[in-house]
Amino acid sequence: MDSGSSIYVQSIILSVSAIVIFFAGYFLRWIFAHKQLKESQQKAKSLIDLAQKEAETLRKEVQLQGKDFAIKLREEFEKETRDKTEKMAQAEKRIVQKEENIERRLDLLDKKEKDINGRLALLHENEEKVQKQSQELNVLVEEEKKRLQTISSMTEEDAKKLLLSRLEEDLVHEKATRIRKAEEEIREVSDKKAQYVLAQAIQRCASEHTASSTVTMVILPNDEMKGRIIGREGRNIRALEAAAGVDIIIDDTPEAVTISGFDMYRREVAKLALENLISDGRIHPGRIEEVVERAQRDLDITIKEEGEKAAFDLKVHGLHPELIKLIGRLKFRTSYGQNALQHSKEVAMLCGAIATHLNLDVKIATRAGLLHDIGKVISQDVEEGTHAIAGANLAKKHGEKDEVVNAIASHHEEREMTSIYGALVCAADAISAARPGARAETLDAYIKRLENLEKIANSFKGITKSYALQAGREIRVLVDPEHINDDEAIVMARDMRKKIEEEMEYPGQIKVIVVREKRAIEIAK
Repeated sequence: MDSGSSIYVQSIILSVSAIVIFFAGYFLRWIFAHKQLKESQQKAKSLIDLAQKEAETLRKEVQLQGKDFAIKLREEFEKETRDKTEKMAQAEKRIVQKEENIERRLDLLDKKEKDINGRLALLHENEEKVQKQSQELNVLVEEEKKRLQTISSMTEEDAKKLLLSRLEEDLVHEKATRIRKAEEEIREVSDKKAQYVLAQAIQRCASEHTASSTVTMVILPNDEMKGRIIGREGRNIRALEAAAGVDIIIDDTPEAVTISGFDMYRREVAKLALENLISDGRIHPGRIEEVVERAQRDLDITIKEEGEKAAFDLKVHGLHPELIKLIGRLKFRTSYGQNALQHSKEVAMLCGAIATHLNLDVKIATRAGLLHDIGKVISQDVEEGTHAIAGANLAKKHGEKDEVVNAIASHHEEREMTSIYGALVCAADAISAARPGARAETLDAYIKRLENLEKIANSFKGITKSYALQAGREIRVLVDPEHINDDEAIVMARDMRKKIEEEMEYPGQIKVIVVREKRAIEIAK
């Protein structure tokens, strides 16, 4: 075979081989693709089966949750229905009880009305009897007058004129005689003696006088302290005002706080408490009440010391401890703007000085002068009588002598003077009060009005404390929550307002605030 034929044969073989290889590759690819298609179909079928199972599971879970929710709603509805049914039953029971109470009250009112009608009828009968007896008595009196006029040959008017003219002549003569004699005696010795005694007494009583006001200033370390005193939403300042019974005024005054109130004792307690809180730094409502109580105890000790010091300085010994405390308490009171303790010491010294010149018992005179205004401390708590009567009763109760008791009771001439010491106290009291600037009547009238306002508030039952604030424009009353409920507190405020309007005279208006606070306190140990 020549070379051309061999090349032709080789080309044919190569072509056939290429065709065979092509078909073989195509067949293999078809086999692989068919296999992958079957696998994909199987996977898709398994995924569809799995999805159907999961969907069925979810459907069942949703059905169960829906049933549970429906059961829960039904239970809540049934419970709410039962509660409402019980409340309606209770309300119906209360209404029935109220109806029964109203029926009982109506029965009682009917009985009382019948009783009142019977009494009124009886009163009318008695009134008619009294009128008849009065008419009969008038007839008898007229007959008796006619008989007397017939016997004496004088009318009733003539007899009266004759008797009065004779009495008047005798009285005029006797009065003129006594006046002339007294004037002669007084003219001889009284002027010089009185001038000498009073001059000596006043000279020996050159004591210092301090006028009281209605505000007290407390100095702060810095202006930031004002915010701490006020507290969050004003809790601290409200707690301090409620515990001490004063007004705390925080204004633009740098590094200072003003305590306002008519009662000097309360202002001093608030001042001590505020100073202690500032120095300690812990300021919150619970601690404020504790510090105020401690300040009251400390001030009571100071009051006792002031009373002991006054008695010691005046050499008045043997006083009852209660009288000592009341004397010290006078330091925190004023009389027409004059400090009551300073005034009492002045009167005691004047009484002693005058008694020395009149050769009287200096100890009794000084004792009476020191105690003469002791009733002012308790006069607000006494229902009847003035401070002089209250002080005399108190002195008698604690064993003071009759001369001292009478001098206290009669130093405003409300009782008859049975000893010279009453006149001494009366004169010394007038001398002490007559110094220029010693007294201011308007301030005392203002304080009296505030005291009367608190007295009216305390006259109601269930009151624990009452404070007159804002210069008498507000009365704040704290009630016992165990005895007064919310409805009764509202009624009490209204009744208190009516009583203030009926019994007091005041400018502007007065705000009545009744505070009922319930506290539950437990201590963990």
